[in-house]
Amino acid sequence: MKASELLFDDYRTLDGILAKTTIPKMFRVSEHFQSDVIENAYKETMRQLESSGISSTKILPDMRICITASSRGIDCQKEILKAIVDFVKLKGAKPFVIPAMGSHGGATAEGQKAILEEYGITEEYLGCPIISSMETISLGYVEDEGKRLEVRVDAASASADGIIVFNRIKPHSAFRGPYESGLMKMMAIGMGKQYGAESLHNDGFGTFKRRIFLFGNFVRTHLNVLFGVSTVENAYDKCNRIDVISSDEIPEREKELLSYAFTMMPHLPVKKADVLVVNQIGKDFSGSGMDPNITGTWATPYGGGGLEKQRVVVLDLSDASHGNALGMGNADIIPVRLFDKIDFMEMYPNVLTNTVFQTIKVPMVLKDDEMAIKAAIKTCNNIDFRNPRIVLIKNSLDLGCVYLSEAYWKEMNKRKDVEILSKPEYLNFKNGHLLF
Repeated sequence: MKASELLFDDYRTLDGILAKTTIPKMFRVSEHFQSDVIENAYKETMRQLESSGISSTKILPDMRICITASSRGIDCQKEILKAIVDFVKLKGAKPFVIPAMGSHGGATAEGQKAILEEYGITEEYLGCPIISSMETISLGYVEDEGKRLEVRVDAASASADGIIVFNRIKPHSAFRGPYESGLMKMMAIGMGKQYGAESLHNDGFGTFKRRIFLFGNFVRTHLNVLFGVSTVENAYDKCNRIDVISSDEIPEREKELLSYAFTMMPHLPVKKADVLVVNQIGKDFSGSGMDPNITGTWATPYGGGGLEKQRVVVLDLSDASHGNALGMGNADIIPVRLFDKIDFMEMYPNVLTNTVFQTIKVPMVLKDDEMAIKAAIKTCNNIDFRNPRIVLIKNSLDLGCVYLSEAYWKEMNKRKDVEILSKPEYLNFKNGHLLF
């Protein structure tokens, strides 16, 4: 029996309270963002590796080379990893891949390897071993504001003759700093597995603007990190550029690429709303379930930006999240169908490692999508209830088509940077379930 069947069996009282609340007509719009994309990531990675000259002097025959793989849904990740593996082989060295995921995958070796397999990253595809283990070794200690902090890394990576760090560079969903999501974070947290990630997270995200560099640079200088391969994605989450960066240049080049990544970020066509409705959250969309750079749903006080709103409704959880509903705590209301997908044992290891509990708190759970949206509208303060401002998105990655309520109709008709795709119409529900 599902938990919801025990907890929520009679909504008649709530139906009565919400009887006079109506959901306004919505219309679809599209904003045009920078869309340059690399058509063949495998060929471009090989070209970058060959032209950089870095790899030719760093990779020697018979070296065991560790290559990091991410738990994020990085566009073309498997093709880029395949190119790196093939290039290492061409140099006569022996590559292997590790899942560099901190505590993701339920903080288990099996779970982390399974994440890669879902992305099509298998030993058969890559043509090399994938060594997935939660075993770490201590590299030493760093000092930060009077504290002595241990730096740990994946044992297999530490035993390699050389390491190639791969990751996407992009703004983080919990803090701001000179290094956010990227190569430094991969070395600081991803390669640290659960134990290492916990060491860095112990004092919260407020320390990350310093500690990402402290930990990452310690790994870079205490292991034989040969070079990094990074990607930046465009506003449509497609691979926009690939860079091969020497180990010595990573500290400066990553800062430059992070600034570039900010220019690639998409945004919503409006800055303020009464209610934000997110059709799906998931780890495949953002480490926070939904990217607060877009939604404004920050779980810590160390970030900023995104949509200003009073209420957030989240309707569903992606299958790729395997029940990890991290991010639902930043919603105010969810329907029963999302609640029934939660696997708390998939979700809790993340929070016990990163120490941010806001993201896993259970919001108000209502009967269905329609009731959840109505409840969000009703509980807003000082709004025009006859014409509420509602924004509806598929997820925080896919902003190619955004639904806006009729309250925005006149404004959008004046905008030259927005294309109106439909006239205002009522949302279509079937048995309370939104047909998106």
